[in-house]
Amino acid sequence: MQKFLVIQTAFIGDVVLATGILEKLHEYYPDACIDYMVRKGNEGLVSGHPFLHNVLVWNKKAGKYKNLLALLKQIRAERYDKVINVQRYATTGFVTVFSNAKETIGFDKNPWSFLFTHKIKHYMSANGHSLHEIERNHFLVAAFTDDQPAKPKLYPSPKDFGKMLPLKQKPYLCVAPSSVWFTKQYPKEKWISFLNNLPVKYDIYLLGAPGDAAICEEIKKISLHPFIINMAGKLNYLESAALMKGAEMNYVNDSAPMHFASAVNAPVAAVYCSTVPAFGYGPLSDNSFIIETEEQLSCRPCGLHGYKACPKNHFKCALSIEDAQLLQVIGQ
Repeated sequence: MQKFLVIQTAFIGDVVLATGILEKLHEYYPDACIDYMVRKGNEGLVSGHPFLHNVLVWNKKAGKYKNLLALLKQIRAERYDKVINVQRYATTGFVTVFSNAKETIGFDKNPWSFLFTHKIKHYMSANGHSLHEIERNHFLVAAFTDDQPAKPKLYPSPKDFGKMLPLKQKPYLCVAPSSVWFTKQYPKEKWISFLNNLPVKYDIYLLGAPGDAAICEEIKKISLHPFIINMAGKLNYLESAALMKGAEMNYVNDSAPMHFASAVNAPVAAVYCSTVPAFGYGPLSDNSFIIETEEQLSCRPCGLHGYKACPKNHFKCALSIEDAQLLQVIGQ
């Protein structure tokens, strides 16, 4: 029986996107033992995952290196056939190199890649077109699977869907208005304007982490729409995905909730402010839409991730997006 370890200890969206590797490994090795290493706090994304044997959790916030060495000891004892490192950072490169695995696989940008069994070139684009992150990740396993990347997938449980059932009694929309980065977040005032123009036949569920509850509450209080429910901080990751699955549309920033929607193939409208889909992190749902400014801005994109403020102090990439652009995708 083959034993695989996939390592992705970055942020929530990265963990979701890397589940495409789990899907592909299971497709080709249905009887394999597949483990997944994530950072503490992200293990809930793969709770009850049907293809995983074990989830290894690295606590980075308390005793970071002590915990890493304890995990490495556990990893070495497993003697994996292949350790597949999706990250490009030194700490996980160290774990990969000293994992005691028969084969180690990772990207060439990892500082430890010179000691990997297989060093894979990390491309942002190929053959004149931008690559999606799932395509880049797939290069890590293409040599022993095939040339087609698998889409990411989350597995909310029947209990998760059951808990959401009372919220699905009438047509509804989900809105995840927040982002860690200011320049990736559609402004609060713009969300409010959009919500004010929505038909009252919809319930509106505002989604987010506990830290997003305050901005969601502000939006709820100021908006004129009569049926807004603030669910930020009240749902775990898989419950949020289960709720998004039944929505008429899910409105998100270029952030983790977009990947939740992709991973349950829920309809999604992704609002891009300072970033662009060409970076490779766009929505993957069958029914998905990109919403971005129609102005030609020489300053956009201003960076791969985001900033705490607009470098040009005008934030036109967000403020020039019109309500009509968001409204027109409902029902499509």
